[in-house]
Amino acid sequence: MSAANVYENVTLDPTPNVYFDGACVSHTFHLADGTRKSAGVIFPATLTFGTAAPEVMELNAGRCRVRLAGAEEWTEHGAGESFSVPGDSSFDIEVVETLGYVCHYG
Repeated sequence: MSAANVYENVTLDPTPNVYFDGACVSHTFHLADGTRKSAGVIFPATLTFGTAAPEVMELNAGRCRVRLAGAEEWTEHGAGESFSVPGDSSFDIEVVETLGYVCHYG
């Protein structure tokens, strides 16, 4: 595991966030400076997520296709890549291989 994938001095909310009947499960955590993030897994499915704050989805495993609200084209992403989603928006995601991710808010 590289240093970029390790978060130290965090407060973890042990209650899981379960979406879409278990197709997506994540845990929220806060860094020492109060920054909120979540880490989770999305199993193969096609789902639509809404956003309140802007998000950057950092992928650490798997493969997916993403279509942002208002876009017609899908973009492909895999482990080691990330994609950004504006706040007050939504995105469709088609998970091709089980996806591990960290979501950065704001």
